[in-house]
Amino acid sequence: MAITVERSFRVGTPASTVVAYLEDFAHTEEWDPGTVRCRRTDAGPVAVGARWQNTSRFRGRETTLDYRLVTREPDRLVFQGSNRSVSATDDMAIRPHGDGTLVTYRATLTFKGVLRLAEPLLRGAFDDLADAVEARLPAVLGALPPTPAA
Repeated sequence: MAITVERSFRVGTPASTVVAYLEDFAHTEEWDPGTVRCRRTDAGPVAVGARWQNTSRFRGRETTLDYRLVTREPDRLVFQGSNRSVSATDDMAIRPHGDGTLVTYRATLTFKGVLRLAEPLLRGAFDDLADAVEARLPAVLGALPPTPAA
């Protein structure tokens, strides 16, 4: 059993700019209200296998997950994170839509051990967090300068 939240929204920013921004998971500090800090833990260009350490605050408690980029495609990014109590997958679909971009953000959390019993009680709080991401992320993406054409 897992908790999955999904939100979709449109921004006026080109898809290539959105992907270039979102592929660096350290940017979660700017658009995810739950993220306290996020830092890259390896070096080099962002590619499949790149790693970050993300510390989030949820319901008054901080937790740190080690994330890695597992899928990097022109229209999709998938990050997987884990620690001893939870596994998380952040799956972002980024598609051109009219003169902008349609972003679909899906977060799935699977609790381990006895914390699995708390999943039904935490669902509403994760929905609230997803609403907060949906309120903040479009503004952040909308303010990005276009990336230069390759």
